[in-house]
Amino acid sequence: DNIHNDHLSSIQIHYLYARSFFKDATKSPKVMEATQYYLSQARKYWSKKALYEKGMLALIFHREALAAEAQNIIQSLKENSIVSDELGMYWKENSDSWYWQKSPIETQALMIEAFSEIRQPDSKNSLDIENLKIWLLKNKQTNHWQTTKATTDAIYALLLRGNDWLSLTDAVDVQVGGETIGPWNTVGPFKEITHIEAGSGYLKTSWNGKDINPKMAEIQLTKKGNGIAWGALYWQYFEELDKITSAKSPLHVEKELFLKKDTDFGEELQKINKDIKLTLGDLIRVRIIIRADREMEFIHLKDMRAAGMEPINVLSQYKWQDGLGYYESTKDASTNFFFDVLPKGIYVFEYDLRVNNSGDFSNGISTLQSMYAPEFTSHSKGTRIKITEK
Repeated sequence: DNIHNDHLSSIQIHYLYARSFFKDATKSPKVMEATQYYLSQARKYWSKKALYEKGMLALIFHREALAAEAQNIIQSLKENSIVSDELGMYWKENSDSWYWQKSPIETQALMIEAFSEIRQPDSKNSLDIENLKIWLLKNKQTNHWQTTKATTDAIYALLLRGNDWLSLTDAVDVQVGGETIGPWNTVGPFKEITHIEAGSGYLKTSWNGKDINPKMAEIQLTKKGNGIAWGALYWQYFEELDKITSAKSPLHVEKELFLKKDTDFGEELQKINKDIKLTLGDLIRVRIIIRADREMEFIHLKDMRAAGMEPINVLSQYKWQDGLGYYESTKDASTNFFFDVLPKGIYVFEYDLRVNNSGDFSNGISTLQSMYAPEFTSHSKGTRIKITEK
């Protein structure tokens, strides 16, 4: 094989990264020769490497006084990143993988280290670092960090550079209907407040139905100091299923019903509306559309069904459909779906029901919610189904 071809693997890059912490260590002539060879390989082939490897190579070049090469990688990483107010700074390809060099949490932590250590000419390091830290925390909001290594790397990165978010003592000022929420308010409907948690500043309060009034529809939040903050407001009430309107968050669920018929041209689906008549024995196709704007774990979907319909599949089992793995559990009034992982994207999956009773029924709603972050929830609108005997 040609010695000038790409022989730079993850192991060699990791070795160079580890040695970069010990620049003054004595090296034998053979080690020096190997190091220089793989450094030349890195200068030539860095653009073909994975995100994690590019971060290590940027740090290696920086510590080896190869400033131009380090800046080229940092600039490339910036140009290929995505920056948003909601999720911070991240990379589309930084998602779960079986390979150790493609672990998303460790990769993001390494990016924070690289951007912290390698100063950029445009003097935007601080903003980039804060945005990188935001993605790390927003990821933790809806996912669990799977290993102790991921957790320690993330904590190291969060404390490494940038603003010291943990030292902040000022809580977010929250006003609901003109009344301030806080541990200092011990009268009125806010007296049941939970104490502020040390470090995170977490607090929680609740109101009973008799305490809620129209003025409380006006909510004002005032953020103090650096860092980020997030929260959620829940309103629980009773309503007839048919009058429920759809609601969405970063999670969004839609539900459609189709009348399924076999024709000479194959399977035909007719969307069910007030003009479509359903009769006993008809086969109904339920189509559920899920949209997620970020990767989430531990998602539960509860799909209610009309009392005049029965599922074709009654066995609870793990399934794979439309690139999505889930556990399906059939109950008396609903079908439940449990997702260990819901990647970012749009997913469409279907299952069938059989019409077995005539009448005028409520079809219920479909509810999608993160069990890890309950504030991420969505539900479809309520509808009615009319079924005739003929």
